[in-house]
Amino acid sequence: MDLHNSQAFTRRKFLYGGLTLASTAWTIPAFLGSSADAMAGMLADGLSSTPGVDEDRILVVVQLGGGNDGLNTVIPYGMDAYYKARAGIGVRQNEVLKLTEADGIGLHTRMTALKELYDNGLASVIQGVGYPNPDRSHFKSMDIWQTADRDATGDGWLGRYIDNECCGYGKGESGKPDGSKKPAAGLMTAIDPPIAIGRTAPLALQGRATKPVSFESADLFRWSGEDIHEALKEPYHDLNRRGASANSSGDTNADFLMRTALDAQISSDKIRKAVGQKSLVNYPGNELGRQLQMVGAMIRAGLKTRVYYVTLGGFDTHSGQGGAQGRHGNLLANFADSIKAFYADLKAQGNDQRVLTMSFSEFGRRVAQNASGGTDHGTAAPMFLFGPMIRPGVIGSHPSLTDLDQGDLKYLIDFRSVYAGVLEQWLKADSKQVLGETFKPVVVVKKA
Repeated sequence: MDLHNSQAFTRRKFLYGGLTLASTAWTIPAFLGSSADAMAGMLADGLSSTPGVDEDRILVVVQLGGGNDGLNTVIPYGMDAYYKARAGIGVRQNEVLKLTEADGIGLHTRMTALKELYDNGLASVIQGVGYPNPDRSHFKSMDIWQTADRDATGDGWLGRYIDNECCGYGKGESGKPDGSKKPAAGLMTAIDPPIAIGRTAPLALQGRATKPVSFESADLFRWSGEDIHEALKEPYHDLNRRGASANSSGDTNADFLMRTALDAQISSDKIRKAVGQKSLVNYPGNELGRQLQMVGAMIRAGLKTRVYYVTLGGFDTHSGQGGAQGRHGNLLANFADSIKAFYADLKAQGNDQRVLTMSFSEFGRRVAQNASGGTDHGTAAPMFLFGPMIRPGVIGSHPSLTDLDQGDLKYLIDFRSVYAGVLEQWLKADSKQVLGETFKPVVVVKKA
């Protein structure tokens, strides 16, 4: 095979034969613009506004993986049933960080950083969030949350949002992108693709046209062909040179290779340069802090990404969960400290007004502790929202601890109503077109 002839490469050989971006898991950004030249111009020099799309607003999603114990996160210290059900792991009343004295609701004692955000009007707690006929499987329930579909089918809800609002995709009667309608020319590259920090790109970001970028470390988000063999160096750079000067809209293998190589190279260079900046504040040295530090750096660098996605795992606390201290408390401290540092960074940048952060977990835990000093898979749990624009305080009532569904909490707010509120009030999108049906939006953004 002639390594110096782009025509000699096939798509399969390009993607799997060494000309890849080095990351534990990666996805190549969208490359469906009318030409590589147009793409390079938009990505390198700043992207023109898309009519009807507010490009100044950013959503950051924080996934608490494993099923966070909501009852030991937002604690109903005013309910005797809480202490009866959790004699070994309940957080004592005098240790709870109290939110609403009248309702007897407070935060876990290790969440002092989040309590500070709450007191400053930068945090809201949405109680009793779930969905009908809950599934207690990590995988199925996470798919339900990420597709916003009880059957866990179709594209991710945020992927659909970007498809609908930013890529010109037609909408079918279900409100989801209609595959028979192609996106309007030139809109596919209207903004940068969504970015996930982690081993894999979450389903939530996968759309029909939208393909997210995913990486664990920005240092690894690069082309690694020349590390494999010196002979691969020149062909790859030749593809980028050809792509930068080409003005072809064809669909030959050579066109495909040039567009893919150029798009990947530009995104890689931009992201690694952004993350290489020194942060304006100190972040905690935990995994979530590291991820949010990278997100903060990319926002500061002016990337046109509208949606970022990060994950903190370890919440599957079947044993040794602990009460005021212990493993669960450590996770909550990591979560709270990282969010506080993130918003301190955004404020120092002057970007805090642009960024709303939403946190969720795939389900809560059962009301009663188990015999191993932990909690098993449950149902409803709280969500959190952060940012200067959010409606602060406690939203909704805490679920009953005595009126249960086979030992589990009964949800009071459908999570898709929270999504609808974020979509309509923050991202200015039509929630029905994204979610496929109408859900009454929770008021999540305070009135101007």
